[in-house]
Amino acid sequence: MTLTMTFDFDTPIDRRNTHSSKWDRIEQLYGVNPDTGLSMWTADMDYAAAPAITEALAARVAHGVHGYFTNDRPYLEAMQGWMQRRHNWHLETDWVINCTGLVNAFAHCVQAYSEPGEGIIQFTPFYHSFAPVTRANGREIVQIPMQNESGRYLLDMDTLESRMSGRERVLAWCSPHNPGGRVWSVEELRQVADFCVKHDLILVSDEIHCDLVFPGHTHTTISNAAPYIADRLVTLVSASKTFNIAGAEFGSAVIPNPELRRKFRAVYAANCTQTALYGPLMAEAAFRHGDAWVDAVVQYLDGNRKFFEAGVSEIAGVQAMQVEATYLSWVDFSGTGMSQDEIHRRIAKDAGIAASSGPSFGPGGENFMRFNFAMTRANIAEAVARLQDAFRDLQ
Repeated sequence: MTLTMTFDFDTPIDRRNTHSSKWDRIEQLYGVNPDTGLSMWTADMDYAAAPAITEALAARVAHGVHGYFTNDRPYLEAMQGWMQRRHNWHLETDWVINCTGLVNAFAHCVQAYSEPGEGIIQFTPFYHSFAPVTRANGREIVQIPMQNESGRYLLDMDTLESRMSGRERVLAWCSPHNPGGRVWSVEELRQVADFCVKHDLILVSDEIHCDLVFPGHTHTTISNAAPYIADRLVTLVSASKTFNIAGAEFGSAVIPNPELRRKFRAVYAANCTQTALYGPLMAEAAFRHGDAWVDAVVQYLDGNRKFFEAGVSEIAGVQAMQVEATYLSWVDFSGTGMSQDEIHRRIAKDAGIAASSGPSFGPGGENFMRFNFAMTRANIAEAVARLQDAFRDLQ
């Protein structure tokens, strides 16, 4: 007999005054009242985590002692099993180094594989947290805007080739893409891999959204698409986005090349990084027991995606990209003819919605806004109604 598990994503959970960055900072950052506003900016979901995660935490809390963590072997084996059954990706546990989240892991990569003044390549618009880390480490960001063809991003390898100075050391990659929601084809992944081989670049592939892929699309890890890139590849993975446990601040760098691992570990040691107790326990439970929850949440998110994309695209001059992955809608307001300040004002002040500013994602983000649709269906309907009302004079 097959048991069907059901999960509740429709019952609202009040996250205000719970130390929630997503909700408790929206007045400070966007001028949006948390009592009446909607928080659609930073990337975490408004859903309770998979029951197995809460049960694992409860068992640890019941133990009553919360000392230093050791023995990540159970987590490594759980993550290895997840990647094998969900992505047909076989990785060795010896390749994995755990970090305090993937921005931390990316910072280690910048420090380990480049020197101050050298270049880090990013296809823009690009996940906005990596650029400040790059600059803070004294590296140059080489920003290559992608081509937006009919609301779908394509790589511009010719422009990248023309801008190479020889001082570039790392190509930072986002797969699936954030904020555009692209699921890259095997051919595109191989284009990137081939470019890194040609120019002797280290490829750092952020694959944190790899499990949040909508029907009709399939994520291929770059390790499978281009296995010949293994000697210059770092793949960043985490349970945090998939299972809504970003507060665990825990992720992993998968590094097949022993010399690249050695360099990464040297930076790791220099920064005195220490794995906290709860992240590995939560991630292990997620990867061992979370399949049904992920399948259910992706189905629910797909419904939210369709509702939100259709609703905002009814506004004159506004077009939402049809994202293929993530729970982040990338919305183009350029057709309104409005300035970025006016777009912000209408969304924050008139609609009472906190959303991420497109320019923060780099060149190509002008006149865009990013909206997190991982909330209740009722709140998605409310957000659409508010946005349509805020731009009603355009109809």
